[in-house]
Amino acid sequence: MRFTFVVYMACITLLSDFGLQDASVATAKGIIMQQAPGIQVVDISHLVEPYHLQQAAYLSSASYYNFPAGTCHILLFDIFSERSPTLVLCAYNDHYFLSPDNGLLPLALNIVPENVWKCLELPAGTGLKDWLQETGRIANELQAKKPEALGLTKCTLKNAPQHWRPRIEANMAECHVIHIDRFENVVVNITRDEFEKTRNGRTFRIAFMRDEEITAISEHYNNVREGEELCRFNGTGYLEIAINRGKAASLFGLKLNKEQHLIYNTIKIFFE
Repeated sequence: MRFTFVVYMACITLLSDFGLQDASVATAKGIIMQQAPGIQVVDISHLVEPYHLQQAAYLSSASYYNFPAGTCHILLFDIFSERSPTLVLCAYNDHYFLSPDNGLLPLALNIVPENVWKCLELPAGTGLKDWLQETGRIANELQAKKPEALGLTKCTLKNAPQHWRPRIEANMAECHVIHIDRFENVVVNITRDEFEKTRNGRTFRIAFMRDEEITAISEHYNNVREGEELCRFNGTGYLEIAINRGKAASLFGLKLNKEQHLIYNTIKIFFE
């Protein structure tokens, strides 16, 4: 009898707000691959809404744990939010994250991680290539070394701005849209743990236009009849508003939250 053994090698993942209309993604991959030859590079998404910290955090949170332990996740999001671009390395749950220190990681991991090292702080006016070269170099070293052996200095991450989190009160949670998927299912920025802690066994209702309400949690889309609305906690643990075989975003007029349009994306959950 012959046995076939499959060995899963760690890889590099990329998440960015670069879009797909030009060569930015290909350029980034090329620079990283020069520094980390032979390591597979996998795309998560390059369609993150520019400057939308919560969507970038959500997509990272929804994907990273599906990869083998030791995978290095490169978060190319809003790198130049500071005059002097930073690069930090975070070790969490047997995965590595290379990211700017802009509040993204605490939001994605829903904690303030302890194992964080500062990799570099570039002078003002530095280009993206310098940041990417150092990122690729460290990703390559992580294939053979632990972070503690890289000679880096431990640091503390910046927290995400408070307005990216839900506003929770005793009898109400005010949330906003952080992602709309291909089927127009709408993800809002409250987790199952936050929801259940606030709910505390009480009934709830989510009110929409035309006096429609959702008052129960579904496990699957087909728990309701075709065309009916529902809410559920998705695989990442965030509350999702959907319509069975329909388009919730269009029907309810929900759009991805942008700071200048915040009033139009607020979703209120009442606990009674």
